[in-house]
Amino acid sequence: MAFTILVGLLILVLAAVPVGAVLGILSFVLDKISMGGTLTPALAEIYWDKSKEFILVAVPMFILLGEIMLRAGIARRMYAAMIQWLSWLPGGLMHANIGSCTIFAASSGSSVATAATVGTVAYPEIEARGYNERLFLGSLAAGGTLGILVPPSINLIIYGLLTDTSVPELYLAGIIPGIILSSLFMISIICACVYRPSWGGRAVETTWGDRIRCLPDLLPPIVLFAAVVGSIYAGIATPTEAASIGVCMAVLIAAFFKTLNLRMLRDAFEGTMRTTAMIMLIVFAAIFLNFVLGFMGITQAMLGFIRDLGLTPVQTILLIVVFYLFLGMFMETLSMMLTTVPIVFPIVMALSVPEFSDVWFGILITLLMEAALITPPIGVNLYVVHGIRSRGGHFNDVAIGSLPFLVAMLGMILLLIAYPSLATWLPVLVYH
Repeated sequence: MAFTILVGLLILVLAAVPVGAVLGILSFVLDKISMGGTLTPALAEIYWDKSKEFILVAVPMFILLGEIMLRAGIARRMYAAMIQWLSWLPGGLMHANIGSCTIFAASSGSSVATAATVGTVAYPEIEARGYNERLFLGSLAAGGTLGILVPPSINLIIYGLLTDTSVPELYLAGIIPGIILSSLFMISIICACVYRPSWGGRAVETTWGDRIRCLPDLLPPIVLFAAVVGSIYAGIATPTEAASIGVCMAVLIAAFFKTLNLRMLRDAFEGTMRTTAMIMLIVFAAIFLNFVLGFMGITQAMLGFIRDLGLTPVQTILLIVVFYLFLGMFMETLSMMLTTVPIVFPIVMALSVPEFSDVWFGILITLLMEAALITPPIGVNLYVVHGIRSRGGHFNDVAIGSLPFLVAMLGMILLLIAYPSLATWLPVLVYH
């Protein structure tokens, strides 16, 4: 039955049916076949109960925060400053891509918003400075994935909702892996450009005076990160309240830069409403599907199947990793998380390995979601970066350029499995 569900899911996705509709169709069909349609009347009560979750309010707040940062010109100033500080490394502006994505991710919470924002600002530099287009575009797609790992993260909020895991602990757990992963991305760029110096483009001329003068342009995203994450760990605000504080700070920063006006706010609100509606449709459709699967006994059947294989805990985790890497080639990350975590999470917790905690697994799942974002044929960030190309070109350029960063990401996944404390050390230090 689980295999049939997966095949049905893939067929509908490949047929270009919207993901929210796919999950809804599967829910109703499975309910009709297995339960005679008896669960459908509970739909309204389930949706009403879940829609009252206070933590979900943080989702549109973080989306709005990213929209305001984009439209207020904060990202453009930040990127120009990162050029001054990082362009001396082999690979030049590609390091500014990774650095800007890391900083922007620390205030937006969205991979798509991160890739689109930094990509729009950075793309003209490819031709202007003679970079290898494939590697440059790959750095943008890969850097954008940091949006769901570096706190604050929308995906971590939803994981916390699905598994009843502390969101503040998840945010702390994402910091060290996020820093390590961004460093691995930069090392990949250095290795590629040392091997082929021509890929690194023409050097940017700068002075220490220019670097010092541009430091104020790095302050807005840092202030936003401090306001959002700092308010959580200072005990001032919950994650939802912290997201609202971030929006207020972003509006004040936009006013300071004199980019705050009614048109900008209207565009930001419209973009937020469209993105939020899409996410919530997928979330609620997946919640009902998980409800149906629970009544069908799929979770218990999967637990029994894994137990009967006789695998060690590490082998079980590696099997799950392979499963997600394969699934990520065909499914959008949010829907993949919503449909699989309620089934896979109990399997991991049943391993009874203290190091493989709910917080650790949240970071592992997020890394696997990141890999899915740059894995063809349905890697969302690949399409986002491909979409910003004004000169046109083949989609394969972005996919091929992302391969070195995908390898680095797989290395990070193996590191996290070998050393779970990379994710759990900070939460244990602060909360235990």
